[in-house]
Amino acid sequence: MIVECQHVTKRFEGRVVVDDLELEVSAGECFGLLGPNGAGKTTTLKMIYGVTAPSEGSIRVFGVDVVRDPRTVRKRLGVTLQENALMEVLSPVDNLRVFGRYHLLSESEIESRIEYLLDFLELRSHADLPVQALSGGFQRRLSIALSLMNQPELLILDEPTTGLDPAVRLSLWSRVGELRAQGTTVLLTTHYMEEAERLCDRLVILAEGRVLVEGAPKELIRRHLARDALEIEQDPVRHGPVMAALPGVKTQQAGRRLMLYADDGAALLQAAERAGADHAGLHLRPTNLEDVFLALTGTGLEGGA
Repeated sequence: MIVECQHVTKRFEGRVVVDDLELEVSAGECFGLLGPNGAGKTTTLKMIYGVTAPSEGSIRVFGVDVVRDPRTVRKRLGVTLQENALMEVLSPVDNLRVFGRYHLLSESEIESRIEYLLDFLELRSHADLPVQALSGGFQRRLSIALSLMNQPELLILDEPTTGLDPAVRLSLWSRVGELRAQGTTVLLTTHYMEEAERLCDRLVILAEGRVLVEGAPKELIRRHLARDALEIEQDPVRHGPVMAALPGVKTQQAGRRLMLYADDGAALLQAAERAGADHAGLHLRPTNLEDVFLALTGTGLEGGA
């Protein structure tokens, strides 16, 4: 087991931020932490990589107690923070070189890793420009490159693609997939449901510091909701007759949107139209993790909690 959290609680000024967390991450898997802002995701990551200690409980990474021996743990992992931490007056090459020396790599190892990472994260075209001249996408690629400089066995990514355009996001997803294929274990937080469904073998959904559910993405959808979701966008006054005409169908309401869930989406769509739903406001789609979160907590993944 790469990460083991047992009865982990973290308090700040008397407030419980992480509450009795039980978590295990296996070698070679991509494990996700999902939840709204304030759910305790980043605090959990900080405890795992040894920046802050739990108030109660224990955390072992690579079988090592991270509180007692954080240096041994950090040698074997890489961390990409939410905010880029780069030396902006230096080039990507120089940033990588400094980081390699921080990890006490030999000069030959450093140069070899730089060459590999420039190609792996498509940085070569901007390798010698000052970081402050790079776009947000290139800076994010460099941040991930820095976290890979020491060839980590565990890569921790805290909202790695937030704010990036779709093309850059897809490119980074591909790189994460390649790292997993090479045997790297990945632990990430994200607000993007497609990202979680595409990358994560397993995940937990957190709210107010507690684990609500844990499992594979498809398993969670199957366990808590039906396969298809029908969104109805119309005056909420008209939701009542639709729900009354479809007894037994699970529904959720969010403002003008009414969501209905069933395994046979086509039949559900026809039934909603017969019940008077506005055809122009109907959207049939696969059920996703945000639906699961809404069903469990009543708030969207990017909402406050």
